[in-house]
Amino acid sequence: MKHAATPYQPLHEQLSAALGRQRLSRRQALWLLGASVSATSLGALQGCAQSPVTGERILVGMSESQERAADAQYAPHQFSEDLGAIQDDAVNRYVSTVGAVIHQHTHRPQMPYSYRVLNANYVNAYTFPAGSMGVTRGILVNLQDEAELAALLGHEMGHVNARHAAQRSGQGLLASVALMGMAMMVDDKWADVALVGGQIGASALLASYSRDNEREADALGQEYLVRAGYPANGMTHLHQLLVAQEKQAPSLLQTMFSSHPMSTERVATAERLAQTQYAHTLNRPNRRERFMDETASLRRLKPTIEACQQGEMAMSRKQLPAAQTAFAKAIQATPQDYAANLRMAQCLQAMGKTQEARSYALNAQNIYPQEAQAHKVAGVLALQLRQPQQAYEHLTQFDRQLPGNPGITFLRGVALEGMGNRREAAVLYQRFLQTNIQGQAAQYAASRLQAWGVR
Repeated sequence: MKHAATPYQPLHEQLSAALGRQRLSRRQALWLLGASVSATSLGALQGCAQSPVTGERILVGMSESQERAADAQYAPHQFSEDLGAIQDDAVNRYVSTVGAVIHQHTHRPQMPYSYRVLNANYVNAYTFPAGSMGVTRGILVNLQDEAELAALLGHEMGHVNARHAAQRSGQGLLASVALMGMAMMVDDKWADVALVGGQIGASALLASYSRDNEREADALGQEYLVRAGYPANGMTHLHQLLVAQEKQAPSLLQTMFSSHPMSTERVATAERLAQTQYAHTLNRPNRRERFMDETASLRRLKPTIEACQQGEMAMSRKQLPAAQTAFAKAIQATPQDYAANLRMAQCLQAMGKTQEARSYALNAQNIYPQEAQAHKVAGVLALQLRQPQQAYEHLTQFDRQLPGNPGITFLRGVALEGMGNRREAAVLYQRFLQTNIQGQAAQYAASRLQAWGVR
């Protein structure tokens, strides 16, 4: 006779019992989804370097080669958490072209800058230490001209050139990003919120700068956009736009303003510099017509993006029926929108509508097979439906596209265990434990190895 798990039984023990049942519970499935967050232990390194901007000695936690390595290792995972680059090559090329013009005029033109518009619906932009930059579609559809886009990209380049991430805590920052994600995702109270992904993930923490950092990035960004031939008031207009939107819908800019602290002082400073030091640039064209032409295809999706924003905000408030309605509206407007289909799958999964959720996850896979998140969600749903073979296939596809995620290694082990393949499951559990991750996933992996007599 199989005994039901008691509320006092540890979740990893409940999962062990559940693998023998027809279906995993919603709570167990949410925990599995949380266990897929990538986490890697990193050591901190501190030393002195010369500021590329001021020439003064600054205390940094990363060398330039480490900055480059951090971008290569971590940026792909975070960009995927934000649902990958939009499937619009023309818009991505346009943003990259604007970025390339600006970064030639920076203090560190040799850095490997890269630019992509992400499928994330929340309003933000962020960069990794060496210039791997993400601009969410949620912010891009609200910009008014190319000068504002140049200001946004220039501001992020300011952080790279002042080496703000390296000054703050270097590799320790990236470790905090990963470990914060793991800590939140295995805590039930975060479960539904965590499904939204980047809104509480690394994008917020990586871009969480001090007010002094923000002031310096503003000044550098304004300098760079002027050097590149844009009017200096592009920075002023960007700030004014964000402040105005924050007053209209503060919840949509919560992440933007928590990671990039805004103030009336910053707006006033940008305006003062535009009217004084850079007054000679004010008659330069803001290239609005080109911006509107080049981003028209994305801006047509604005109703879809806004509906997704409403759905994500409802999810964060645990208002799941309202979220479902909002995502349905987004899909009705744009049936082949990857973000809308994936968010609907996550919403339905959180509501316990597993089979229905699976259909949306599979649809998202078909829409954007090169993006990894739909494979992860489909894999967890397959585990919940007691389909370990299919789960293993989905999760292995994720691993091919984004190798190096310890949580996916763990989930693949769970799938193999469900298939009765203890030998290979043990190999993956051992590999997972080598990452030194603490928490219920590690407890579960260790308990299985112990039960199987594997050391």
